[in-house]
Amino acid sequence: MAVADQVFGYFMPVVNLMGPGAVKEVGEQAKGLGAKKALIVTDEGMTKMGVADQVKDIIEASGLKVVIFSGAQPNPTDLNVADGLKVFTKQNCDLIVSLGGGSSHDCAKGIGLVASNGGSIRDFEGVNKSTKPMTPLIAINTTAGTASEMTRFCIITNSETHVKMAIVDWRATPTVSINDPVLMMGMPAGLTAATGMDALTHSVEAYMSTIATPITDAAALMSMKLIGENLRQAVANGQNFEARNNMAYAQFLGGMAFNNASLGYVHGMAHQLGGFYDLPHGVCNAILLPHVLKYNLNSNPKRLSDIAVALGENIHGLSVRDAAEKGVHAIIQLSQDVGIPTGLTELGVNEKDFELMAENAMKDACSGTNPRTAKLEDVIQIFKDAM
Repeated sequence: MAVADQVFGYFMPVVNLMGPGAVKEVGEQAKGLGAKKALIVTDEGMTKMGVADQVKDIIEASGLKVVIFSGAQPNPTDLNVADGLKVFTKQNCDLIVSLGGGSSHDCAKGIGLVASNGGSIRDFEGVNKSTKPMTPLIAINTTAGTASEMTRFCIITNSETHVKMAIVDWRATPTVSINDPVLMMGMPAGLTAATGMDALTHSVEAYMSTIATPITDAAALMSMKLIGENLRQAVANGQNFEARNNMAYAQFLGGMAFNNASLGYVHGMAHQLGGFYDLPHGVCNAILLPHVLKYNLNSNPKRLSDIAVALGENIHGLSVRDAAEKGVHAIIQLSQDVGIPTGLTELGVNEKDFELMAENAMKDACSGTNPRTAKLEDVIQIFKDAM
């Protein structure tokens, strides 16, 4: 039987630095890129804690000038991107350094894309809409979840429609990623839980994706294993360095998986919740994940049984379907153990928005690789089930 042409890509930053003390390399990396003046894109929290100034000092010690923009909101908007771009342009910067979690990295990517391509960040919604290389970006990660420091994904909220725009563009991949677990030691338990479940969702959706490959599968399964073994400990004791370090690797592996295999309906739907209600992305993912998996179960129960094993479940003697269901329950148990809310009702979500959110979710770039194709009423029902 003839096989249709299907080419799979693999996208990664050029340089990826990991381990305690990795942040100290940011100055030399910036210098090596030939930059003269860097814009640090971060949030108010990183600035108030003094972390932005610490990074500024490291970069300046390498001979570069530095300006700090701390306007990245938890769900960055097109207005945040425009404000950051004004600073970048006015200060004549030629390098961007993002510092924080996914919000800072995504805001920085938005600034970099528009700085080099012109127009508005809204012009880049969709897949590979840019035509020129993004401004060089060094992404310093401080959370173990989004993996935005190493992916080609950039999620920006349209301030007029309140829809999260999914920008998937290989030119949005950072030049250098830095994961220093020491920077993650101060994360509060709630943020640790939410970002950890975000990382798990990346790995699970990538493993279930219609364009998964043996390469992405390997990354996804190891990511799940590390999360199953370490997330509870990281939430229980934020100073547990081994758990923090393993979660840093876990989220990076999850990024490797979904950056190349993409995602599914969990993310397509979570983006709507974040855009409409300004809710934390990781929490939305964690609540939606088991409900989407139940919907997807018949599409590939064997893969769901693999997920059960990766999360430490014993499936000996079980049918494939029973093992698959055990995988779903393992995710529910982990979510409960780390304190994730049990449903969307607790987050103030209103059923009147379901139809519009479902319509937008089906258009989201992440939904195209879900293993089961849904109708509008199916997505609405998943939202209802997650309440």
